[in-house]
Amino acid sequence: MHSRRDFLTRTGGGLGLLALLDLLQRDARGDEPTATNPIAARSPYLPASARSVIWCFLDGGPSHIDLFDPKPALAKLDGKPLPSSFKRPVTAMGRTAHTPLLASKRRFQRHGQSGLWVSDWYPHLAGCVDDMAMLHGCWADGLNHVGSVCQMNTGSILGGRPCLGSWALYGLGSLSDKLPGYVVLLDYPEDPPGGARNWSTGFMPSTFQGTRFRDGGTPILHLKPSDSTIGGQRAKLDFVQELNRRHLAARREDHDLEARIASYELAYRMQSAATEAVDLSRETRETQRLYGLDEKTTERVGRNCLLARRLVERGVRYVQLYCGSGSKWDAHRNVEGNHARYCRESDKPIAGLLRDLKRRGLLDSTLVVWGGEFGRTPMSESGDGRDHNPYGFTTWLAGGGVRGGVCHGATDELGLYAIDGRVHVHDLHATILYCLGLDHRKLILPFNGRDERATINGGHVLRDILKSPPTIAS
Repeated sequence: MHSRRDFLTRTGGGLGLLALLDLLQRDARGDEPTATNPIAARSPYLPASARSVIWCFLDGGPSHIDLFDPKPALAKLDGKPLPSSFKRPVTAMGRTAHTPLLASKRRFQRHGQSGLWVSDWYPHLAGCVDDMAMLHGCWADGLNHVGSVCQMNTGSILGGRPCLGSWALYGLGSLSDKLPGYVVLLDYPEDPPGGARNWSTGFMPSTFQGTRFRDGGTPILHLKPSDSTIGGQRAKLDFVQELNRRHLAARREDHDLEARIASYELAYRMQSAATEAVDLSRETRETQRLYGLDEKTTERVGRNCLLARRLVERGVRYVQLYCGSGSKWDAHRNVEGNHARYCRESDKPIAGLLRDLKRRGLLDSTLVVWGGEFGRTPMSESGDGRDHNPYGFTTWLAGGGVRGGVCHGATDELGLYAIDGRVHVHDLHATILYCLGLDHRKLILPFNGRDERATINGGHVLRDILKSPPTIAS
């Protein structure tokens, strides 16, 4: 004899097989994603100006006053203490508020028709300024790397919240059912501070988390099936998925298991699509040189930038591209030597990405973001370095409906505090979501009796830097 509970459990498990059958039929037909795919593409509910985002994240905190925000007054006060008219900032190391000011040794020039300032550390990106919107008044809440990297990714200095890429995938789904909708690329073996929580989903279902690709020539391992025939691989997967779905039938709240089932199906479809997507040898020699793949210094970042373009070209919604992963830009000592190295590594590849997207007609639908977790202080540390500065720093956006060649906001005459057109992390996130066609106030996920959103309780869209009307259809 079977109880009614057993009957319902067994029949409920059969529903999973129906869903699996639909996946198999869709795979055989080559149909578009359906409701059975948790990350199936959904239409934005606002007019969208971007379909995808590529965030070039400079891990460690690049110095805005040595790259994009020149301060002549700082040169005049070199070696002198911070003027008494300035509020003494709280600093990460607790020392640099009282150390001498350190002038930038870089040469700045205006570039392009817009005349935006760029230092000699970024000669290739200087040729792209007419596509950029410079945000000079950015500020954040964290002082250390772990909390600040976490906030720039999740909106909070405390771990446990979904990252922005997960919110984008949750709201819009993926444009491809054969590749992950959200991909993370690191250029060094070290993780950014906080590790995988920077691309995790927090309290959101695990289905929407980022997929980390390895650095080097084989970003995805084990794509080649162990069976000699794809049919044998499919039969094994069918058996495993049947067991998973039976197990899930009695555990409907197990989001990790749901994510595993979806990831198995995605992995099967990736065996053909992903192999082609990550094969950079298919690119022309000219394109590879554009990204710097022919130079040892730029090959590492160039490979990831080129891969990012290939991914968004194939429907990946969000790419987080770390430059200097493992806090390589953290120049507490020798800011000249540190930034000179990592600028050389990133300048040509990121400029190549912008130029390649533009010539392929992809820049209008791809929002490119450049920036780290904070900037660096005008006061010196260890004589020739700079400390963390969350009080004022620069981020820039390009493409994806952003007006090029514009400057928004400003820091004070020394580059310490954002004083005009201030842009908090929540404002930046709200603007990115808006470009994707999402209203950050309405993109909500109920959790523990509260309607959670990406920007928590803040954020406003920076409409002054956006084109109107949107550049792509919704």
